[in-house]
Amino acid sequence: MMKILSVLFLAWLLSACSTNDNWRTASREPAGISPLPSEEKAAVIEFYAADAFSWRGWFAVHTWVAIKEANAAEYTVYEVTGWRVRRGLPALSEYSTTTPDRYWFGAKPKKVLSIIGPKADELIPQIRDAVKRYPWANEYTVFPGPNSNTFPTWLGLQVPELHLDMPFSAIGSGYAHHRP
Repeated sequence: MMKILSVLFLAWLLSACSTNDNWRTASREPAGISPLPSEEKAAVIEFYAADAFSWRGWFAVHTWVAIKEANAAEYTVYEVTGWRVRRGLPALSEYSTTTPDRYWFGAKPKKVLSIIGPKADELIPQIRDAVKRYPWANEYTVFPGPNSNTFPTWLGLQVPELHLDMPFSAIGSGYAHHRP
């Protein structure tokens, strides 16, 4: 009985310590760290990481990828989320936006990688091709993966010219080394 109470207390403590338990009201505002497409006409590749939602952010980050071809008015963002799978959708989503650097449900993103100019122009078609070949597009498992951190890591393995160095807290990134 004491063990059960201890586990329940620990679960309560962890959930009570989160900074924002309501994902519906957590900020999704732009962080202002990506070049605006209206100002940056060159091609852009950016990888972002932000603390995972709630107490999970103490240990892990959520990562995503944004690309903008030269003279494009918007970025294309690629991202993997588990809630999509629970709704019967693919884990991998693609959308267009002028602000790919939005807060991840209250957590300010940081750039993991930024490439602007001719090198980005050269690598974007390779990234698009790799996205189409992502082997776990319909799967999501928090640990060990595949998850949101597996996807950008897998892209980095497919396009080694990116020289992507994922953060230590990108839990699930090691899953990208598995063979599907």
